[in-house]
Formats: sequence, C-alpha cells, structure tokens
Amino acid sequence: MTNDWKTRTKLVHEGSRRSQYGEMAEAIYLTQGFVYPTAESAEERFIKAGEDEFIYARYGNPTTRMFEERIAALEGTEDAFATASGMAAVNGALTALLRAGDHVVSSRALFGSCLYILEEVLTRYGVNVTFVDGADLDQWRAAVTPATKAVFFESMSNPTLELVDITEVSKIAHAVGALVIVDNVFATPVFSRAVEQGADVVVYSTTKHIDGQGRALGGVICGTREFIRKVAEPYLKHTGAAMSPFTAWIMLNGMATLDLRCRAMAESALKIAEVLSGDDRISKVIFPALASHPQHALAMAQMGSGGTLVTFDIKGGKEAAFKFCNALEIIKISNNLGDAKSIATHPATTTHQRLPQPQKDALGITPGLIRLSVGLEDVGDLIHDLQNALSAI
Repeated sequence: MTNDWKTRTKLVHEGSRRSQYGEMAEAIYLTQGFVYPTAESAEERFIKAGEDEFIYARYGNPTTRMFEERIAALEGTEDAFATASGMAAVNGALTALLRAGDHVVSSRALFGSCLYILEEVLTRYGVNVTFVDGADLDQWRAAVTPATKAVFFESMSNPTLELVDITEVSKIAHAVGALVIVDNVFATPVFSRAVEQGADVVVYSTTKHIDGQGRALGGVICGTREFIRKVAEPYLKHTGAAMSPFTAWIMLNGMATLDLRCRAMAESALKIAEVLSGDDRISKVIFPALASHPQHALAMAQMGSGGTLVTFDIKGGKEAAFKFCNALEIIKISNNLGDAKSIATHPATTTHQRLPQPQKDALGITPGLIRLSVGLEDVGDLIHDLQNALSAI
C-alpha cells in the first residue's frame, strides 16, 4: 500500500497515471478541453465528474492531477489544488475561506506579497485582520477570539528565519474552531510535519524547492478533501488560478530529486552558517540548526533541520552588503530561493523594499542583511566565494 511508502518512493511514484501506451515518464496532456462520447455523458460529467474524469484544464487535467496527488501524499493531506504561482495559492486559500466580517490572525513577519493580501486585499472586502509577533504565544492567545475564522503564518519567516510553533498555535486556533493555514515554503515538504503538528491547510510556492531549478512559477494548496474541493476549488477554478499542465510536468520531475536536493542543501547550509558565525565582519548569523538560534530547540523538534537558507548581517550596512554581493562569483544575486544554484538576496532593497522603515526595523530587516539560499554547488567552493566577497568590503 502507498501509505507504507517512504518519502523518496512517494516522490518518484505517487499519483502516477498512464495512458494506453504505458509510458514510463509522466505524460504531458497539453489540452484545455476533453471529448465526451455522448451528449448524455457530457451532461453527467458536469453534474459530477468521476475520479479520473476531466472537463476543462482550469478545473483539472491528468498531468496536474498527478502532481496534486503526489504532493498531497508527501504532505500527508487528503487532497491538493495546484495553482499558477505561490501567491495564487496564498490568495486562494485565504480569499476562498474568508468573507466580510470574518476575523483572521496572522504573524507579522511575512513576505511582502503575503502582507499585501492581508493588509490591502482582505481588508478592502471587510475582513478584520490582526497581526501578532509569531514567536509570542501569549500574543496569539490574546488575539484569537471566538470570532476568529483562521490563523495564517509562515512556519519559518522570510527573511529572518523566525519560527512559529505550529503545534501550540494550532491548539489555540482549534480551541475556537479556527482553521490553521501555514505557508511552509522555507520548511520545504521534505522537512515539514505541519499537518501532523496541527495545520489544516498548507501552501507552497512550488517555484522554490519543488521545481528547484528556476524554471517555472507554481503553487499548491494542500488540505482536507472538504477544504480543497468545497472551499478552495470553486473560487480557484472560477478565477483562473490553475497550474498549467506543462508546469505540473516540470514540478513532477522536480519532485523526483526533492528529498536528495533539500537534504544536501541543508547540510551545506549548516557548514556555511558555522563558518560565517566565526567571521568578525558579520554581526549576526541566523540559522535554526545553530545552537545560537533562539528557537533552535523548536526547529529541531518541528523540522529536524535548519533548512536551506542562511541569513546574516554584514557590518557596514547597505554599502558593505552591496560590495559583498557585487564581489560574489559563484553565488548569484537574485530574489528566488530553493534553487540548485546558490542565490544571495538583499531583502531591504528587493523582496521587502515596500515595507515602511519602522516595519523593517521591527522585523529585523536591516540594511546589512543578506539572505543566502544555499544550492547544490560544492560547499567548499561556496565558502571560498563567501570569504572572498567578505574580503572585498
């Protein structure tokens, strides 16, 4: 039974469906529509489509369905809906659920686009939003009320790698009947145990580790069959957020090596974090697998790993940070993460640029902060590249 399969086996085989030709690789069904043998069968399918029946690619497609079944099996949820981007997944999970007058509590440390959805989009339509310090359980307890419909947070925040205790926040939310929606990108599906720890809905930007090679935008919402098909799907299929079959095929191929890549990246990230911690040109290194991380114990209990990203603060502010980035040779300057190629990002001027300075200060996004997404290059070469760039400051 597939329930007994280990992670790497699921990543290669789960959800596979083959045509009459018995192809070995997952097939790409590049079609937007499907043919019905009779008018009666078309009517029947529109009333209720069967498990392996499709109507229109915006509603579902065999290639996309393979990806959804595979990621749901990996995450430990009953179902999943694949979207055109990570932000389509975040927006879909929240907007499909919430109505005017509903209350949502969210951690304050979020990616800029997630903040936009909560601060601008949801409030525009009458949803009440309360922000809390995600690491402070007392703030969650004070903010969550019987009127709260959902809580939302990044399990590990971007870019300062602050963790939210999924188990404890889930208990607080479930006590009032609220759903727990977790953006789990930094934790990755490999290190995630979010559902086991209490999450009801888990969203990913598959653009990151799942693709893993910087090729395509994508997202996915994982949850119960009730949430995916009764809450999320009606909103997503009517507003056009569906993932394309070609993108789903790319994601399926990325998943085959996902476990291997994430574990190799995390191993390299730890070595890099240890080296940077001893460099006097850096004022602070943030990496959950280091004992110096204030939430080290939680990270080990929740993920069993520090993940694939290292954040560090270079002395000398923006000028020093820019000199450092410009001197990098192997590591590229970009704003993606989870790629096979190592990427350096200056959050204050890129991903979190739109935040007012007081908000950046509150979140710890300083002028010298660098977010390093560790790739698959030789770790010795990466360390040498980082040290050379630090010497150029």
